[in-house]
Amino acid sequence: MPLAVQAATRCNWAMRFAVIADIHGNATALEAVLADMDALGLADAVNLGDFFSGPLEAAKTARLLQARDFISVRGNHDRYLIEQDPAQMGPSDAFAFAQLSADDLAWIASLPMTCAPFDGVFACHATPSDDGTYWLERVTSEGAIRTATLAEIEQVAEGIEAGLILCAHTHIPRILRLPDGRVILNPGSVGCPAYDDDHPVYHVMQTGTPHASYAIVEGGKGQWDITFRSVPYDAARASALAAQNGRPDWARALATGWF
Repeated sequence: MPLAVQAATRCNWAMRFAVIADIHGNATALEAVLADMDALGLADAVNLGDFFSGPLEAAKTARLLQARDFISVRGNHDRYLIEQDPAQMGPSDAFAFAQLSADDLAWIASLPMTCAPFDGVFACHATPSDDGTYWLERVTSEGAIRTATLAEIEQVAEGIEAGLILCAHTHIPRILRLPDGRVILNPGSVGCPAYDDDHPVYHVMQTGTPHASYAIVEGGKGQWDITFRSVPYDAARASALAAQNGRPDWARALATGWF
């Protein structure tokens, strides 16, 4: 059974929607999340980007997303797929690019970097001005991960009037409330629970669980009830596919949630 963790204060709901992010071509995990949403009667979702990049099933992921037509913003790896020469792409981007059609790439190109999906809600992939920068975390010069300070978080949020701010990119589920009442939510990753990166220096992000993560938002008018969903799925299948496609690092991360 999925694990639900609830936060905030209940109110009379004006809206109800899911927040998904960082699928990274993991169609098996996405299918489990969509089934969980269906079981809960959730038809609407905001998708925060990085849909396809990974050694898995980009084309199948595209078909699943096309069938739902969720409000979406573009992530950094989505941008790489439409801006970079395939010969210069990293292995995860290149693998996904080879599976995607011209229509899939045109859909990515049509998406904004940020949007206001509902009244009082702002959405971006990483930060409002940079799709490759962590918002709620920071990487030290030694490659350790620390929580961003309140001042650092507020500086990035300057000028955003929405009461609920949606971001992703780190794959780590988090929620925090700023002193002025605005709420920032990262739903975690649907399809990639751990990864390494060399920007700004080499570091590892890992959730410690192979489950697919997403969030449910209910509320409006500055009051938000947020439930994190941790959905079990056939992670062994996804892990085996990554291994088959020559990515033992992804295979380990998908199977365990640890890099």
